Amino acid sequence: MRIIEICANSAQSCAEAEAGGAKRVELCAGIPEGGTTPTYGVIKTAQTLTSHIDINVIIRPRGGDFLYSIPEVASMLLDILMANDMGVHGVVFGCLTKEGDLDIEMIKVLKKAAGTLSLTFHRAFDVCRDPFMALEQLIELGFDRILTSGQQPDAVRGIPMLAELVRRAAGRIIIMPGGGVNADNIALIERETGATEFHSSARKVVHSEMIYRKTDIPMGSRPVSSEFEIMQTDRECVAALL
Repeated sequence: MRIIEICANSAQSCAEAEAGGAKRVELCAGIPEGGTTPTYGVIKTAQTLTSHIDINVIIRPRGGDFLYSIPEVASMLLDILMANDMGVHGVVFGCLTKEGDLDIEMIKVLKKAAGTLSLTFHRAFDVCRDPFMALEQLIELGFDRILTSGQQPDAVRGIPMLAELVRRAAGRIIIMPGGGVNADNIALIERETGATEFHSSARKVVHSEMIYRKTDIPMGSRPVSSEFEIMQTDRECVAALL
């Protein structure tokens, strides 16, 4: 059976993911940056709005690369401890060295803080130097799954690598394609790779109910299409993936 994980950017997105039939969410803030750690309030509200979906929390203190300073790792540790105390299903993180290899020692420290939580290594995998060495290391470390686009901009272009990762993993760890996965291409990715779990945003535009609008003052440093629309997971998009 096809298992769908939704990249959820809010508590409401978690509720939509559950209503659409998803098995799990990766709860994130900062989606334009590739996902950053959500707040306590968002996690708690997501738990309140859902009843049975698994909530995995991304542990990523900022956008950018995956080479973290000591203060950044300290904040990641605290966020993992918070997630553990809140009783979420799992955490999602990844660390690299300057040379592009997995930072094994740092990962071990974070893994210890996670305790019995489910562990997903995120798309830091897609920018590591040697994906096949990293695969074996993550298996040895005891991770449950790897979220990856096959070291390509999207999972469709990453199909050859994804298929090889699934073959080499041989059931020892889950290879979960993500990055541009949608209802139009999921069957192709499934057929060509042998993957059984898939990661998708399944979002649509939700328009603001604001009547008074000042459209010439952006809130961020990067221009967006509109301050009066947000992207939110849609239950019908989730159902279409299934």
